[in-house]
Amino acid sequence: MDRSHTAVDLFEQVAPPQQVDTGVFSAAGRDSSHALFAPLHYEPGYAYPLIVWLHGPGDDERQLLRMMSLVSMRNYVAVAPRGTAPAETGVGYTWRQTEAHIAGAEQRITDSIAIARAKYHVAPHRVFLAGFDVGGTMAYRIALQYPDRFAGVISLGGPLPEGGHLFGRLNEIRRLSVLLAVGRDSHRYPAEQVCEHLRLFHTAGLSITLRQYPCGHELSPQMLADVDRWIIEHITSAEKTEVGS
Repeated sequence: MDRSHTAVDLFEQVAPPQQVDTGVFSAAGRDSSHALFAPLHYEPGYAYPLIVWLHGPGDDERQLLRMMSLVSMRNYVAVAPRGTAPAETGVGYTWRQTEAHIAGAEQRITDSIAIARAKYHVAPHRVFLAGFDVGGTMAYRIALQYPDRFAGVISLGGPLPEGGHLFGRLNEIRRLSVLLAVGRDSHRYPAEQVCEHLRLFHTAGLSITLRQYPCGHELSPQMLADVDRWIIEHITSAEKTEVGS
């Protein structure tokens, strides 16, 4: 059985009809698509945490709806840009780790945050960058490069990127919360590589939460539900620290 197809089928079965704004917006002189998600019973007076979602390979910004239906329908505003390049399979898009594509991803993420803030009430200090597979790898890349812009980074089955000065802003990066969620039987991100990356994080002095699931290389419902719990725990902990300081 192909576990990834099972996960996608499950998304489509459980996702209730929702209003998702999709559109075309201009980014650095180019047209770029995005999806924007508003929570159920949206309250304009409340500053919501924002999830910026980077889809996996062979998908596009519409993965956001399937993902949010299993994360939370109430707790967040969320936005997803489209990947910077067509996938090698010819279906969907992906995120490539070349200088030009990294710059393009940075611009699309920046523009997506601006779009979400323009339409909804978003807490500027509660922006979480998240992604699956190559989307998780790109989330690492951008969050480690600009740690002051994000409250946390979440990689679901996405390895650390190679090359570049990932830990160049070490003092700032150490304040960044990191969640790494992986499938125990993933062929794309095996346990040996996960352990190697954990050692890098710990050597750099970063705070990272690792969660492993009894599945392959996929987005499982439990994994996505834990994303919600991890973000809420982070926000609650930060609020307690602010009150005590």
